[in-house]
Amino acid sequence: MALRIVFMGTPDFSVPTLHAIIKAGHDVVACYTRAPKAAGRRGLSLTKSPVHELADTCGIPVFTPRTLRDEAEIAHFAGHNADVGVVVAYGLILPKPVLDAPRYGCLNLHGSLLPRWRGAAPIQRAVMAGDLQTGVMVMRMEEGLDTGPVAMTHRTAIGADMTAGELHDELSPAGAALAVEALVALERGELVFTPQPAEGVVYAHKIEKAEARLDWSAPATRVHNRIRGLSPFPGAWFEADFGRGVERVKVLRSTLAQGSGAPGSVSGDDLVVACGDGAVRLLHVQRAGGKAVSAAEFARGIVSMPASFS
Repeated sequence: MALRIVFMGTPDFSVPTLHAIIKAGHDVVACYTRAPKAAGRRGLSLTKSPVHELADTCGIPVFTPRTLRDEAEIAHFAGHNADVGVVVAYGLILPKPVLDAPRYGCLNLHGSLLPRWRGAAPIQRAVMAGDLQTGVMVMRMEEGLDTGPVAMTHRTAIGADMTAGELHDELSPAGAALAVEALVALERGELVFTPQPAEGVVYAHKIEKAEARLDWSAPATRVHNRIRGLSPFPGAWFEADFGRGVERVKVLRSTLAQGSGAPGSVSGDDLVVACGDGAVRLLHVQRAGGKAVSAAEFARGIVSMPASFS
């Protein structure tokens, strides 16, 4: 028996779950996503979210309210008469009347092993913290931020050099499969929820712009984790003069390396940079306005290598 579903999501991470739910034969009666954003130099065109694009392709009605807290929007949401709401990185807070409107409430697919990394940036924060393991969980939503009881979990290891982008691409399809599995159990009345532990709560706060600037005085492990945790977006960066004035360079991939010296000092053209303790080798970098290139290609394209980065 197909479930009547309202899907709520916005970014690329959400798309495989919506696609899997449709493929499984469920009736997605509405999609809620963030409103289109202004694009282009003058902001005259609008860019729809990835979920919006897929919903349009599949002929699913799309709604982009700026809030779900007013009575009219709550009544409209309830009017979908959904069996369940499925929420994946939607981006808006759902008030209790919305959470309670579907017959079985709302399920959320979250990209961490709760209660660790509740909040907006769980994938990036897990990598930045040097976590060895993370995953995705299906939970029943409550009014609190990612506080609801958990029904299903998929775990995955985080490799020593894995970037947040790579982890995202691994967790997204795994989460889609888990969500469909949860809906099967829900249909059968077999979806069992377990409260989250009271201990181990950590919040994955939104990434701030200031966090992207690299601090070479930090230990190499911390620098490396920041680089991979912020790759590909927003991208950790440093500044240096390569012969044409000071410019900003993003670092998209690195690895721990042998080396020592004053923090920020560079060893030759192989882009080994000394940190407060140890060193990192920069593997892929991107100059402002340029494309991502290997360290070797980058070194060939500059006028001169400075003695240190800042």
